[in-house]
Amino acid sequence: MFSNSKQKSIVGLDVEAGSIAASEVSVNGSTTVSGTGIVRLEPGIFREGEISDAAALTEALKELFSSHKLGKHVRLGIANQRVAVRTMQLPFIEDEEELATAIRFQAQDHIPMPLEHAVLDYEVVGRSGGQGADRRMEVVAVAARRDMIETMLTSMREAGLRPVGIDLSAFGMIRALAAGNGSQPGNGTPVAYEDRVGEDEGEMPPVAPTTLYCSLGDVTNLAVARGSSCLFTRISSYGMEGIAQRLAERKGLTLDHARQWLPHVGLDQPLEDIEGDRETVEAAREALADGAAKLADELRLSLDYYRTQEGAANIEGVVVCGPGSIIPGLSQRLERELGLRFESARPPALSHLDDASAARLTLSYGLALAE
Repeated sequence: MFSNSKQKSIVGLDVEAGSIAASEVSVNGSTTVSGTGIVRLEPGIFREGEISDAAALTEALKELFSSHKLGKHVRLGIANQRVAVRTMQLPFIEDEEELATAIRFQAQDHIPMPLEHAVLDYEVVGRSGGQGADRRMEVVAVAARRDMIETMLTSMREAGLRPVGIDLSAFGMIRALAAGNGSQPGNGTPVAYEDRVGEDEGEMPPVAPTTLYCSLGDVTNLAVARGSSCLFTRISSYGMEGIAQRLAERKGLTLDHARQWLPHVGLDQPLEDIEGDRETVEAAREALADGAAKLADELRLSLDYYRTQEGAANIEGVVVCGPGSIIPGLSQRLERELGLRFESARPPALSHLDDASAARLTLSYGLALAE
């Protein structure tokens, strides 16, 4: 999405309220992670997926890329509520120019923002059989506010970086994790329609599982995918940052200190077995229990909305990543609340890292993968 060139080495960049994560992926016959880095962000620089202090973000980017000696060609992930993703059903159109025109015309009725103020992109994710007028195609259209995109690009360029593309963080999440969930090819690259069918368009391949991918970060980033094709995505502004903020306010902690208490306390151990100040341990457990209930409500709302979409397939399981996935007992609590099978996942390419780092770097790794 929004990509204008391909490089042998790309750095995927994922910005959250508390940190920036970067993964450099090199392609030279095989795909390898050649560098990673994480740098903290002070509170207030980045909120709910958007820049609040562009100058401070630029300085943090300079520090990250300099200290970890990362390349300058960058693909940035975006995850905020000023991005709209819609799946549309269209008559079969072969001509690319006609298809682009038809999608833009249809998008006016589906995308909740003026298209003259948006960057619009799309991907054909499926075609149905039939003859003549009965042939259909399924298209995922993505629109992002142009001013938001330009602000982020400016910060990157002022940090000396060379943006080569902007992608939905949700798409990067799917690329990073779908390969381990039964999708092909093995590097997590989205599979084009032409690669999913034989020369005879009547020979349809086995239907890939439909999975909910969920990144529990400062916001909650959701994507429903069939195999490696994204069918639905949604951002909830409530995530781990909201849970940490509640604990910080209640106990007078810094946000960074509160974030560290959450995985330490978790939801699976008896309180008396957890080391640390008793009142803080109890407050962290309460914040996590309340936060898990709210996260379950947000996930349930997103699933209910997804199920209203035309042709929505049953979800067979949930794959969780991001900082929240390292909190003991959180996935199990969500599993009980929603009645779906949950599993935490990490890309095999990040297996040399500790679990917390691999969880934080998952989205940036997926963003760096060549499309």
